[in-house]
Amino acid sequence: MRLHQLPPRSGLIAPIYRMLFAVILGSSLLISCTTAPSQQSTKETPVLSTPTQSVTTPTQSVAIPTTIAATQITIPAHPTPQHYTAHVLLAGGNRPDDLVFDREGHLLFSNPHNGTVNRLNADGSVTVLLRDIAAPEGLVVLSDGTLVIAEQGTDRILTLGPGALAPKVLRQLPGIPSTAHCKDGVDGIAFDATTNTLIIPDSPSGDVYRLSLDGRTLTLLATGIVRPVGAAVDAKGNIYVTDECGGALWRITPAGQQTHFGGFGMLDDVSIDNNGNILVTDLDPTIHALIRFNPVTGERETLASKGYIEPQGLVLDQSGNIFVADDYADIIVEYTPI
Repeated sequence: MRLHQLPPRSGLIAPIYRMLFAVILGSSLLISCTTAPSQQSTKETPVLSTPTQSVTTPTQSVAIPTTIAATQITIPAHPTPQHYTAHVLLAGGNRPDDLVFDREGHLLFSNPHNGTVNRLNADGSVTVLLRDIAAPEGLVVLSDGTLVIAEQGTDRILTLGPGALAPKVLRQLPGIPSTAHCKDGVDGIAFDATTNTLIIPDSPSGDVYRLSLDGRTLTLLATGIVRPVGAAVDAKGNIYVTDECGGALWRITPAGQQTHFGGFGMLDDVSIDNNGNILVTDLDPTIHALIRFNPVTGERETLASKGYIEPQGLVLDQSGNIFVADDYADIIVEYTPI
């Protein structure tokens, strides 16, 4: 969801804005550890369906696969980082939203305001990879280099293959986007390495789907979420979904159990760190923060807040560095553990 509109900043302002924002961030890097009481509950809704074979129109009753090969990982012995340094990677004129890394380690970002998908280069310059998309949002890069794009304006999933000049429609989603409150089209998407599929929160319908990489099989996983907008999958196949207009985070296990974590503001993106903590961006105007959440203990920590307006895009690299995009503040910030 985009709450504000802001004209692009002039390139002359960007260096000044970058310095000012770095100073603001530098004054707030120590984690403010606010432990909120756990508001975890296990509910029957959203209703989980059992997966079926794919059909053109997804069914409401499907069956969960009986075997899912979950990838096993070893949790690092080092403790969860308590302090970070911040570095502003991009400021001014680009309106970055969702983030992803390509196979070469470059940071890609969508700009739903001008319909582009872009690459942030090592020298700080920006290369436009794709234009004329109807509000591009979530991004996924597959192992062969294929870029998967959530097109919010049409509620479609697009793909851009390696070397291709124009995207193809992978799947039209069931939801119907509109200008009504909390009814914008699809937002964030995720890749599930345990099943080699895409996880698609269909934002206007309130449903969460699993989509095969060929676009043919669309399986309903959960329904009844107010506005599902972001997704992340852990090594065991647990799916975490942010509910922007429901103030909550949902977990859907491979076995079909749903767990509701409430008490948030307006969650947008979600990612998982190497220690199993859930990182979320909360764009509620009274919160506007990067938050770390422990799903076992319920502990919540505000990692960064000052200087943000609507933090949205969120991604981590293999070293545990955190990257956050705020499309209204018009910046991308990198947080490095110390």
